[in-house]
Amino acid sequence: MVPDHDKHCDPRAYGRSLLSFIFNDPLPCPDPPARAIRMATEMRACIVRLAEGWRKHGHELGFAIGVAHGYATLGRIGFEGRFDYSAIGTVVNLAARLCSQASAGQILVDPKVYAAVETEVDAEPAGELTLKGLSRAIKAFNIKTLSAA
Repeated sequence: MVPDHDKHCDPRAYGRSLLSFIFNDPLPCPDPPARAIRMATEMRACIVRLAEGWRKHGHELGFAIGVAHGYATLGRIGFEGRFDYSAIGTVVNLAARLCSQASAGQILVDPKVYAAVETEVDAEPAGELTLKGLSRAIKAFNIKTLSAA
């Protein structure tokens, strides 16, 4: 599923997050927010099915997603002997903080992502969130489902 969405996977931990996905780099794509939301909803559906099996064995899996859209510094980040192709910047922090605020099964997005996909999703406001590392509260939206189109 993940390779179908034209993005780069950065398999590092960001707080509670496991992975970060970079859309529109290194290859440009016309609709990075929409691709991110389609992948996020597919991932959520897969985890729901996986969690059902684990629940039978007494384990609970929680899976939350944060998506933000904006400019970041991209490239080879690290030092000699230990580096990755990655992204750094406020937008990366924002996505990680949205993820940490999301409940299990939630996909929280920033206003830029919501504006780009609002005709393609069923969503609800998640309120103004005060997130660590950001100077102002961010209005967040909870993506419930993709719209039938």
